[in-house]
Amino acid sequence: MRLDKFTLKSQELIQNAQGLASQQTHQQIEPEHLLSVMLRESEGVARAILLKLGISPDSVSEEISIFIEKQPKVSGARDVYFSPRTKNVLDAAFLEASNMKDEYVSIEHVLLAISGETDGEAARILNRYGITRESILKVLIDIRGAQRITDPNPEEKYQALDKFSRDLTDLARLGKLDPIIGRDDEIRRIIQVLSRRTKNNPVLIGEPGVGKTAIVDGLAQRIVAGDVSETLKNRRVVALDMGALIAGAKYRGEFEDRLKAVLKEIEKAKGEIILFIDELHTLVGAGAAEGAMDASNMLKPALA
Repeated sequence: MRLDKFTLKSQELIQNAQGLASQQTHQQIEPEHLLSVMLRESEGVARAILLKLGISPDSVSEEISIFIEKQPKVSGARDVYFSPRTKNVLDAAFLEASNMKDEYVSIEHVLLAISGETDGEAARILNRYGITRESILKVLIDIRGAQRITDPNPEEKYQALDKFSRDLTDLARLGKLDPIIGRDDEIRRIIQVLSRRTKNNPVLIGEPGVGKTAIVDGLAQRIVAGDVSETLKNRRVVALDMGALIAGAKYRGEFEDRLKAVLKEIEKAKGEIILFIDELHTLVGAGAAEGAMDASNMLKPALA
């Protein structure tokens, strides 16, 4: 088995499953250990899949933990190795990756392989909750889109827009934005510019603290209230979080990958999303390491 063909997250999964087996003094790593570890990952793709299916990951995790606790313990066992079932699951995960034209084995491939087991408690628990290979594949399209896995850290790019932005229309719908008073002319002008077929990128300029961001909040509130032109009805106003985009992007190309994933999701929405970039000047030089492209240059083609 080639561990270099596993994504960083799935390598971490195997290490943590080994740690769990050692902690429980089990001699073998079983698929149940793998499933238990992947469901504990709060930001993991496995939890996201279950939540999309309307199933509580904590309930499934609890059942798996109870089963693991009941397994026979081997005192004095030093080496922990893969059971034949786990080897079969990881081989099946390789096959899933190959069928999906992915270059690396990711967490979702391992989950698909576990759900497709014919015997074993992990598969039985998943099936009891109605989690089958087919249902996982269905929601995976929402999470991953049409992206193929071509690098060892693909999870960073899943649902990139949700991770690196705030939906202002959602906040307006929930009443979490303050009411805007006396900015009707500016909001109307923004609506006018956004409604154009071309040259439809308004930029708000003014001294700090005069309420530029508040105007965008006002636009989001108007969209929710339906008080906009037909061209802007049911649109989403999404504020890009540059801090979150840059944070943790250690390696060259990581920031560009994140921003490209965000732009790809916006393009896929086909005009349904209005992207708001606060503090526009921060785009110049943002994320540019030596020889890398900064955010402003990456956004230019999309804004043209």
